[in-house]
Amino acid sequence: MSTALTPRQPSGSRGLRVLVSGLASDAHTWNLVYLQVQLEEWGHEVVNLGACVPDELLVEECLRLAPDLVVISSVNGHGFHEGARVIGALRAHDILSRLPVVIGGKLGVHGPDERGRAEALAEAGFDGVFEDGVGMASFRSFLARLGAGVPS
Repeated sequence: MSTALTPRQPSGSRGLRVLVSGLASDAHTWNLVYLQVQLEEWGHEVVNLGACVPDELLVEECLRLAPDLVVISSVNGHGFHEGARVIGALRAHDILSRLPVVIGGKLGVHGPDERGRAEALAEAGFDGVFEDGVGMASFRSFLARLGAGVPS
């Protein structure tokens, strides 16, 4: 029997437990550090898996840590293809089927929203898709919809 994860609802200053990760082929780290610092400044607990994270490790850590949110960041331009594979691996586990997962950054090599990438990733199972250049406002709005209480 599997139990679906339910995000913790923040009470007062208690934020979400957020797992931040890069994709298997992406060796960039500055984006992950930036996300970690920003989320911590907003009052969330962050576990940063770092760069070049194999799909299996991401799944294992999600099962082990039971985060409230997973944030996947891509800088190398392979976010669309790798993201589709990763969300499939996560959603294949009943216990992770309702876990909020977002992806952002450089998702392709030919510019923003090339051929409906954002819609395709949402249909694949991502709860939020934040293309490179969108800025943090959309991400903050997403966190607010989760009930994460992001300060202004």
